[in-house]
Amino acid sequence: MKKRVRPNFQFVQFKAYLFNLEARRQTETGKKNLGKNGRNRGTDYNLVDRISWLPDEVLVSILSRLPLKEAAATSILSRQWRYVWVSTMTLVFDSEFDIYPFHRFYEIKPELRDQETRRYVDWVNHVVEHHTGTTIERFRACFHLDYRYSSSIDKWIHIARKKQVQILELDFHVRARENYYTFSEELLGINQVSASKLKHSYPEIPSVRFCGYNTGFKFLKALCVCKVSVSQEILEYFLSNCPLLERLTVRYTTKNLVNLRVVGPSIALKYLVIESCPGLHSIEISGVNLVSFSYCGTAINLLLSKVPFLLEVSISEEPVKNSSDHRHRVWGIHYLVSHRSIVLPFTQLSCCLAQLEILEVDIVGAVYNDSNTFPILANLKHLKLLIGANYYRDLDHLSSFMKACPYLKRLVLKVNRPTCGERKEIAKVAKCPHNYLKVVEIVGYRAHACVIQHVMFLMESIVELEKIVIDPVRHWCWPRGTDGGREEPDLEAKAREHAMQHLKQRVPSTVEFVCL
Repeated sequence: MKKRVRPNFQFVQFKAYLFNLEARRQTETGKKNLGKNGRNRGTDYNLVDRISWLPDEVLVSILSRLPLKEAAATSILSRQWRYVWVSTMTLVFDSEFDIYPFHRFYEIKPELRDQETRRYVDWVNHVVEHHTGTTIERFRACFHLDYRYSSSIDKWIHIARKKQVQILELDFHVRARENYYTFSEELLGINQVSASKLKHSYPEIPSVRFCGYNTGFKFLKALCVCKVSVSQEILEYFLSNCPLLERLTVRYTTKNLVNLRVVGPSIALKYLVIESCPGLHSIEISGVNLVSFSYCGTAINLLLSKVPFLLEVSISEEPVKNSSDHRHRVWGIHYLVSHRSIVLPFTQLSCCLAQLEILEVDIVGAVYNDSNTFPILANLKHLKLLIGANYYRDLDHLSSFMKACPYLKRLVLKVNRPTCGERKEIAKVAKCPHNYLKVVEIVGYRAHACVIQHVMFLMESIVELEKIVIDPVRHWCWPRGTDGGREEPDLEAKAREHAMQHLKQRVPSTVEFVCL
């Protein structure tokens, strides 16, 4: 089941108003049915409907901040409210069916899966076709949709573009990559020959050309695609033809994406996230005002240059397994990657290491030559490290990072699952005095000896430690707003109990201890 998000106070007041308005409507209807004598009985409602006096554009703005189905429910309040919701500027189609983890969806019978999918597609089609607003600020489709529903998805994208969509999210949880929906080049007008075919299929779609953003997504600010097949041409179309596009997120795409170039001062992109793209070989970023970059996947040829505003980087490169043919050329140096490397990301980020303020690195099972020295990260204030729950070298790596970040203020250790077969004794590390570090977070805490040694090492090394936060939930393993695996709640409860009984008593009284 999805976790409910706590609404803010203004929304609570507004929903209370809607409830009172509906109660008054029902009461007045009842009085009419009672006749003249019945109207003098019972409670006399003297509520003043001030919200309904507001202009329609204000009411639309209010409803645009409600979940779509709750906004639609306001249509029963009165004649004035009946059609207000169909102009909402936020079309977020989150399914009632719990799609996380997605394997639960595939555990039900095929005919039930098809029924649920058809119902979802019909719902979106109905709302989109009857939408009367001139603009769509956010359009989000999130369900198990594959290539069989391409015509409907193409129509949604076309209407969203026509209504000046600002945020476009396509989150399709399909099991097999070969069944992914493919972002249509014809819909974007990239392929002129195929565009004529699209015109025949969709007469309402104008003839578009790859000729700038006059016929494209000129108002688009954010694009997020998950389990959607996209190519280099598609992504570079958006980058080149969307003058306001600042956020691009691509997750779990197919092997169609081989290379990605984000080059040139005309590109407005500031936030880039690339995750689990198996066919990707290289990413080139140069001459743009990028502020944040995140990459998770196999080791690639990452070329960064002329990125003066880049302050935040997250990088997790999986090793290429057992293949002498997989060599990666980075800045003229060839690396044979057979284990996760710490040297590789540092080399790839060499042009911007001195300016980074936030850095996240996956060092689970990483190897590092002790004779080398970490580069000094003089501006780094926030460091996140993904470590193994039982890897014997992680504590040594942590010490090296602390020495390389003399002005670090916040350290987050994300504890991953234990590595199978890891039985070596944890390497002992001498104290590493640090004078600026104030806050330490242990996320994904478990009662492993390696994790406890990390905490003790930090308490002994940090001179001015103010706060330790223990969070047993592994947020990076499960999508935000959803529950984790079936066994996770029990493990998290045991971890909390262990932290309160065995860890809290070791923390000095001068240090605030928080267990979430």
